[in-house]
Formats: sequence, C-alpha cells, structure tokens
Amino acid sequence: MAKTRKPDAAVGRQTKKRSGKSTRRPAPTADDRSQTIGGYLIDRLQEFGLNDVFGIPGDFVLQFYGMLEESPIRVVGTTREDCAGYAADGYARLHGLGAVCVTYCVGGLSLCNAIAGAYAEKSPVIVISGAPGIEERRNDPLLHHRVRDFGTQREVFEKITVASASLDDPLTAFREIDRCLAAAVRFKRPVYLELPRDRVDTPALYPHEPLVETLTSQPAALGEALDEAGALIDACQRPVVVVGVEVHRFGLREDVLRFVERNQIPMCATLLGKSVVSERHPLYLGVYEGAMGRDDVRRFVESSDCVILLGTFMTDINLGIFTANLDPGRCIYVTSEKLRIRHHHFHDVLLEDFVGGLAEAKLDVAPRPLPDPSAQPGPFEPRADEKVTIQRLFQRINELLTEEMVVVADVGDSLFAAADLTIYRHTEFLSPAYYASMGFAVPAAVGAQVANRALRPVVLVGDGSFQMTCLELSTAVKHGFNPIVLVLNNKGYTTERFLQEGPFNDIPNWDYHRLPDLLGGGWGFEVHNEGELDQALNAALANQDAFSLLNIHLDPHDISPALDRLAKRLATVI
Repeated sequence: MAKTRKPDAAVGRQTKKRSGKSTRRPAPTADDRSQTIGGYLIDRLQEFGLNDVFGIPGDFVLQFYGMLEESPIRVVGTTREDCAGYAADGYARLHGLGAVCVTYCVGGLSLCNAIAGAYAEKSPVIVISGAPGIEERRNDPLLHHRVRDFGTQREVFEKITVASASLDDPLTAFREIDRCLAAAVRFKRPVYLELPRDRVDTPALYPHEPLVETLTSQPAALGEALDEAGALIDACQRPVVVVGVEVHRFGLREDVLRFVERNQIPMCATLLGKSVVSERHPLYLGVYEGAMGRDDVRRFVESSDCVILLGTFMTDINLGIFTANLDPGRCIYVTSEKLRIRHHHFHDVLLEDFVGGLAEAKLDVAPRPLPDPSAQPGPFEPRADEKVTIQRLFQRINELLTEEMVVVADVGDSLFAAADLTIYRHTEFLSPAYYASMGFAVPAAVGAQVANRALRPVVLVGDGSFQMTCLELSTAVKHGFNPIVLVLNNKGYTTERFLQEGPFNDIPNWDYHRLPDLLGGGWGFEVHNEGELDQALNAALANQDAFSLLNIHLDPHDISPALDRLAKRLATVI
C-alpha cells in the first residue's frame, strides 16, 4: 500500500495561561504551552475535531485535567469510568471520534470492557490516562493504584487498542501523539496514551510540527479487483448489496447509494450496520440476520447469485447465530481489512477506493424486482386493559420515531426486537450488536446527546442491563438531556432464559420509575397495560426538558418475533 508523507500546515493554537508550578521547571507561558506534551495533545485533539472529552478525574491526571478545563474542549464528567467509556463510544459513533480521560489503573482498568467493545465494533475512542511521574518511580516505590509494575496498565491496553504509547520522553512524545491519533482515524479503533503527571508541562526538545500520512491503494491491485468484481456483477442475474457498519465508520454512505441507485441493485443492512442507510430508501429491503431476520429478506439474499458485502462484519449475531446461508463463491466481500472476490484475495486495496470505484464503474446489471413488502400492522390502537407484549410495544415505538431521534439499544431482546424498527435517516441506531456488552445503552445515549444535542435518544434497555449503568442518568440530569428510557422489565435475563432456564436468570424487581426521585430530575412512569403505555409515551414526548423513564412490566417468557424466528429455525437444524 503506497504511503506519502508531507508536513501539515501550521494550525492556530488556542491556549490560556494557568497557575501552578512544575516540580522540575517553571510552568510554561501561553506562548509556549502548545509545545509542551500536555498542551500539544490538547491542540491535536482539537485539530482532529474533538469538542468534548468524557471522564473522571484522579490525582495522577489532575494536572492534565486542569489544562483540559482551561481549553475550549468541554469535559463531561460521568459517574463511573466504564460509563465514560461507553459515552465516548456512543459519541464516536455519531461524531466520528471520541475521547475519554481517567486516572491511573483504578480509572484506566475500569475502562477495559467499554474500550474492548469499541475495538471489536470499530469505534475510534482515544483513551488518555494519567500515570505516576517518572521521577517518583525511582527505587520502585509501592505507589497507590499500582498493580504489578508501572507498565501493567499499558500492557493491558496494548491488547484492546490499535496503537498505544507512553508519553514519558519529550524526544518521542510529540511524534507518538501524532502516530496514535492518526491510527485511531485510519483504523477506526481505540488508541491509548499514557501521560505521566510530571511530563504534562515538559516542553519539546526541538520545535515540532505534525506530519500527515496519506495512504493510497496499489493501482494494479485496485484495477484488477474492480475488473473482477465488475465481471461477476455483470454476469449475475440476482445481485444484492449487504451494507455493513464500516460504510458509516469510513463515511462511504454516499458512494454506496450512488452505486446501488445507478445500477438499481436492492440492498439490506446487517444488525450492527442498521441505519447506515435510510430504511425508507426505495431499494432498501430490511435487516439481513439469518434466521433472526424477516423470512422474505433472508430468502431474497440467500437466493442471490452475487452478494456484495460492503464494510460488513461476518459475526455470529450479524449472521443470526450462524443460521445464514451464504456461499463464498458467490460473494464480493470487502472491509477495511480484507478484500475477497469469490475465493480470490486482494491486498493493498483500501475500502474507500474499492467502494468509490464500484460507484463509478460502468456496469450492465440485470434488473431485479424487490420482494413484495411485508404486511405492515395498522395504526397502534391501545387496548386499554391488555398487558403489554414485546411485539405490541415495538409496534408502538415504531410509530413514535421521527427524524429527530436516535435509537440506542442495549443487548438481548431489546436489540433483537429493535431490528424490525424503521430508522428514517442514516446513523440513528446505536447498539453493541457484536461485542454485546450489557449496560451500553444508557451511557451511550448520554454520549450521543453530547455529540448532537438536536437528536433525542430513545433508549431500549432490559432491566438486567439497566441495573448495571442506570445511574448515568444523573449525568443527563446535570446537562439537561432528555432521553426517553424504556426499561423492558421482565424480571431477569430473558435471552438467557431462552438459552438455559435457571434461578440465576432472576434479578431483583426495582421500582425503576421512582429513580427520578433519587436523582432529583426526570419523569417516571409505571406501565402495566397498553393504555398506560400510550399515555406514558405521549407524556414523555411532551416532556422536552428532562429524561423520561418508563418501567414497562412484561411477562418473563415473552420474546420478540426476531427471537422467536431464531428459536424456530434452530429447532430445525439442531
């Protein structure tokens, strides 16, 4: 893969004086702060477009926190470090890049699960951790927060980030900042920067300007790949495009739409890629997820003689727990990491170059009619005294969604049922649909609203997931955010009950609707029947000034149509 390097143009610095003294040298002035390690890092975050950083302060990161507070970057405090990670992840999925700042080990290691999920699902989050000063590490003291040795936390994050660095040497720190931030943008995965507290104000040994690396595809490999893909598409009679999450991560939606519209090829999305394109598009079929998806979509995709998978992760959940039936010999499969056309593998071809080339290629594609649309239920008419079911609940949710909303779904049946929702525009559906970490939705909704205050989150979360991170709603109260939180209260882990029943699936039944009393803000509603559901949702929509929480009582054994479809399909193959 060809690489060119050129110096970047100087970018204006925004700095402010601040009080305080270094233990080794006088604090830098406003004129030279941008050439200290901490000041340069803040400047580069701004140059990469970051307006907000999530986190929790601690003694090893307080000096850098002070610099952040004095900068134009807004620091959004959360209740827990893992929630800060989920919030930064949600922010990154909408904004394109997120960041989280915490203290050493007790803060950083608490982030691991959230950052592992961001790595698995290609969400670029910059992790900044404070650390003990280099001078205070002499003679190997037993400093607080230390685990095994002073490099333990960095070694852990090396496994769940795409690039990492310790900013302990002024000779290399500035270049390491450039390298890691560029890696986050290039690979759409988290990176880790560790900043010892006595290096925050350390100046550069030499004047430093960032370098820009521009990657390009190998021209011959790109040309051959496009020729072979074009020949396969031209020869087929029943093509279909499956759009994945990387189309969003790499900003390729317009190229994909140009490709399918120019050639009138039907398209669908994976569960992780849901909302990558508008689900109101006339060529859109629905979510393809093997046996969990609608049968008409599954049959249409699996009967195709050319399946074009663009930016798609072939995970077990995307494939309906491996109930999908796709022949690699009939597939064009391209991601940022690999390109395979039938059984031929191509290297040094960038995803964006290949998708852009398809959009411009002159193809002779056989027209293919779309399947008849599935019968849609009529308008939701509440049956006042009937208990709420998952199917009826999501029918009502589907009616309230607008272009000004973003759906944030936690794992379990909250996610599976949400697959059948209709998302009006692109990038309005967030979920951990591959890593599948419980507790994602509430803090991610906070991050989403920090990224775009105009979008109102509709949070779909089971009671088990909600109990893990629900107190992050206090951050929503603090900032005046107004998510609508629907707690699917079925008294336990319903998806686990589907796999294996047992008392370990039971959890305490909280009065979730009374949480606003504890937090000092928000509205709470208890819902037992459809009449109460309709009234509560109407009141929540009208409540624009604070969060609304609906405690929706459901039968512990009620499951969504998607989970029911999967169960019936698995019964025929197991």
